Amino acid sequence: MHQRPVQVLHRRHGWAALVGSFLLAACAQVPRQGYTAASVGTMAYALSGPETTPVVVLQSGLGDGRMTWSTVWPQLTASHRVFALDRPGYGDSPSTTSPRDPCQVARDLHAALRDAKVPPPYLLVGHSLGGLYQDVFARLYPDETAGLLLLDPTHPEHGATLQRETPKTAALLSGLRSTVFTPTMRAEFDAQAQCLDGLPPWPSGLPARLLFSGRFGPLDTDEFQHVLMRLRLDWQQRLGASAETVPTSGHYLHRDAPERVVQAIERLLNEATTPARR
Repeated sequence: MHQRPVQVLHRRHGWAALVGSFLLAACAQVPRQGYTAASVGTMAYALSGPETTPVVVLQSGLGDGRMTWSTVWPQLTASHRVFALDRPGYGDSPSTTSPRDPCQVARDLHAALRDAKVPPPYLLVGHSLGGLYQDVFARLYPDETAGLLLLDPTHPEHGATLQRETPKTAALLSGLRSTVFTPTMRAEFDAQAQCLDGLPPWPSGLPARLLFSGRFGPLDTDEFQHVLMRLRLDWQQRLGASAETVPTSGHYLHRDAPERVVQAIERLLNEATTPARR
C-alpha cells in the first residue's frame, strides 16, 4: 500500500503516539471484502449497505485511504449505508495539484457524494486529520449533516500549539515531513490550518461525539501529553460534545477498539434521528 518507512515508524508505538493527530498510516494488508471500488471523477470510493438514512460517511487521516476502515466496515454495512473515499493520492485515487486545505477537502467530499448519488443527511465520522476535515464539512454544509463523530481528531491549532509549547515534538514532525511523508501527505500537512478562520460557527444543536485514545508510548513526554489533553478539552468545548477515552487504544481507535467506534456511531445515529434534534 504505502511506503515501507512509514510502516516501520508506525510499528514503533512510541513514535506513533508521539506524533499524535498527525500519526502516519499503518501499512499492513487488510481484507478487501465489501471494498470494491467505484469512482467519481478521479476519486475512488466504496459504498455499501442497505438504503438507510443518515448515510455514514467515513474520512480517513493523514496517509490513509478507505482501507483503514476495514475493521468496522462489515459490521456497519450490515445495517447502514456507508461511504468511504480515497482522497487524491491515496489508495486507488491518483494525486492532484489542487489545493489540499481542509475546506477544499470538504468540498471534494461533498462533490463526490453528490456525483455518486448519495443523498444527505450524512453522519460524518473522521479519524485524526480526517476529523478536522469532517468538522469543516459540518460547518460548510450544516443542513446536510446529521451528526459528527471524531476519533482522535487533529485540533485546528495543533501545529501552532506544538511549535509554541513543545518545540521538540514540532521538530520531530518537521523531520518526518521532510524524510518520510509522500508529496500528498506533505501537501495536506502543510495546508491543515488554512481556510479555518473564515468558517461559519459550529451548527447549534448538531449531535457530536469524541472518542480519544488512552494509550501513550514510552517516548511521549509529559509536556506533550499535557498539551494534547488541553486540546482535547477544547474540542469538547468547541463542539459541545460528549467525549470518551478508550484506555486500551492507541491512535487508531477503529483498529484497536472497533466495537467502541461502532457503538458510538449507533448512539449518534439514534440521536440524529430523534425528531427534536433541531
